[in-house]
Amino acid sequence: MISEQSLILSFDGQQQADEAWQKGNYALVTQLYEQAIEAQPECKAYYWYMGLALLLQGQETEAQTTWLCAMAEGEPEEIEQWTIELIEVLQTEANHQLESKNYTNAWVIRQHIREINPEDINNLLHLIGLSTLIPTYTGEELKEWGVINFLNSEKDIGLDSNLLLEVLKNVLDYAPFEPSTLEFTEACLPYVKDTSPFIATFIEFIYKTAYIFSRHYLAVKYTELCLRLEPKNYELLINLSSLYQDIHEFNKGIETAKVSISIADTLTEKIYANYILMRALMSAGGYWEEFTVALNEHFLLLQTLFDQQPRSLDPASTVRLFASSFFFAYFQDNPYKNLAIRRQIAQIAQFNIESYAHEEVEKFRKWKSPLIKIEERSNKRLKIGYLSHCLRSHSVGWLARWVFQHHDPNRFEIYGYFMSTVKTNDPLKNWYFDHVNKGHLLGLSGTEAAEKIYEDEIDILVDLDSITLTNTADVMAIKPAPVQVTWLGWDASNIPTIDYYIADPYVLPEDAQAHYTEKIWRLPQTYIAVDGFEVGVPTLRRDELDIPNDSIIYLTAQRAYKCHPDIVRLQLQILKAVPNSYLLVKGVSDQKSLEKFFFEIAQSEGIECERLKFLPLAPSEEIHRANLGIGDVVLDTYPYNGATTTMETLWMGIPMVTRVGEQFAARNSYTMMINAGITEGIAWTDEEYVKWGIKLGTDENLRQQIAWKLRKNRQTAPLWNGKQFTREMENAYEQMWQKYIEGKN
Repeated sequence: MISEQSLILSFDGQQQADEAWQKGNYALVTQLYEQAIEAQPECKAYYWYMGLALLLQGQETEAQTTWLCAMAEGEPEEIEQWTIELIEVLQTEANHQLESKNYTNAWVIRQHIREINPEDINNLLHLIGLSTLIPTYTGEELKEWGVINFLNSEKDIGLDSNLLLEVLKNVLDYAPFEPSTLEFTEACLPYVKDTSPFIATFIEFIYKTAYIFSRHYLAVKYTELCLRLEPKNYELLINLSSLYQDIHEFNKGIETAKVSISIADTLTEKIYANYILMRALMSAGGYWEEFTVALNEHFLLLQTLFDQQPRSLDPASTVRLFASSFFFAYFQDNPYKNLAIRRQIAQIAQFNIESYAHEEVEKFRKWKSPLIKIEERSNKRLKIGYLSHCLRSHSVGWLARWVFQHHDPNRFEIYGYFMSTVKTNDPLKNWYFDHVNKGHLLGLSGTEAAEKIYEDEIDILVDLDSITLTNTADVMAIKPAPVQVTWLGWDASNIPTIDYYIADPYVLPEDAQAHYTEKIWRLPQTYIAVDGFEVGVPTLRRDELDIPNDSIIYLTAQRAYKCHPDIVRLQLQILKAVPNSYLLVKGVSDQKSLEKFFFEIAQSEGIECERLKFLPLAPSEEIHRANLGIGDVVLDTYPYNGATTTMETLWMGIPMVTRVGEQFAARNSYTMMINAGITEGIAWTDEEYVKWGIKLGTDENLRQQIAWKLRKNRQTAPLWNGKQFTREMENAYEQMWQKYIEGKN
């Protein structure tokens, strides 16, 4: 299309040339301008348009020759003016080609502008943006074309700051993990005039980088850059604290969480920031006194929340509330108090979700009536949807796979809703995606997930995460499926829209229903079963740990969250009572603070610190399981037991001691040991825990008997029969569905 400037030109074929430009008939345009040049060779603009027409036909050499010929005999001042005119013509047409989405043409034109004026920063930015659209962008262009150097110079380069930020967004979308993208972002910071939209864009980008693409270190760097613009931005600070914890820089996580608390304005901001602080303290381990102070403050904040009963919370504040009671179960075995608080939180969150997402809630709950479903499904399979962000190399991922493998395809159609995830080289994640009839790789939006679930007309939606990911809690509160179930990932959330909670005869006490809004559905034997675990080659040796071969090794292999000082004291009392024994401690933590924590308790119990050994994390799950074999006895944690680690311990045939409590988290090992076929090591009091620890440490024959029984029971025990367990889950689903169509939910 001819620019407005060209319209001032007047020659016999002008109207015909304009029409040819409009139609993209550049050969005719070339012919007409050749004629115009013959008639008026002194009119330089004809050369500019003729060369442009040649360029758009791919005749780059001819185009350049045409322009050079026009300038050949000019004086320096004239050539400078003609160059400005030519660039204006090229820029106008490049903009038109961009508007018409002819990105390649626009890119070619701007490349020639770059050859004419390589220091035009705005043209270079246009080129970068077009490179991401063609796409040919590699990340090297930012340095090769000098873009970053220009931005870092202190000269007035005539930069269009809006264009700069638009191109930055393109680069972040197209090449977020290129090293040059981080440098480009840093170079852009001085040109940001309005920080709010800039930071809002980056917060979303940071979330995706960390929690969808698992690039936590990179997310940290971007967050730190954004904090240069707003050092006291609440969202950036709480995100940064979480990210520091994720990359095990626990001290930074603690300090950043404290800053977040100091700048929090609203009650919900204070609650969430305090939760992030508790997460940091518990993740590090060894900060029990400070954690207790934070927890007591948390109780007070939540009581204020319950008194106020807020009714107009924004979506982010609402969804974050679900996580605010997470650490209570690690602190105390008090289901009455813990679940009462969780229930009140869930009710407030539910009310606010139904308020601000009223349209979505109304839409997604318009399920077909049970009668219509019966008629439509007389010969169809029941649709089961599994919702989780953990169907990957994760504890939930290792345990849930047998249900996916053994589902009866004649009775059930399986859907997977993979939150906060993309397909990667994680073999287990890809395995799950290949073992569903239909899978959705989703981001962090609960509404987006609910939309997919509703569109798929899922009959029973099964949440595997509970409140470990607040976004899945958001989905369950919206309720896009007529029957909703919590299973496996954590204790139930007490969200009012969840119908059932999968348990068994042991993992919850008989009177547990009084504490839950969900109907407890007890499977006949166990709430989880697997066919087994893959085991690698061990990397731990006694001699390398300076432990004599005739010593007794106790092992505790839980993350720092579960290292309650009361249970650690009991473990060390066992160690003290068994001569020539050692305690190996393994788990995610800040090694120095956790060692200090254990050593202080050991000294108060009169135990030499040399008898405590702290192990690094294993390079893989398979090696971790193999390394469990170094232990003679595994000492479980309380009030939060092991779960996956307990099953791995039992699969490896290692005796263990567990302390049974009242809450779900304090009864996991109990149900697993019962369903593995052993009762030796099950303690109902602190005294029994110590006695069992001593007995198993001093009675080699008993340890051998237990190990033999565990290995023998691999063939018969309910815990190791994934297929039978799946049939029991499927029977439960069918009974739940029958209750729904009978109107009994």
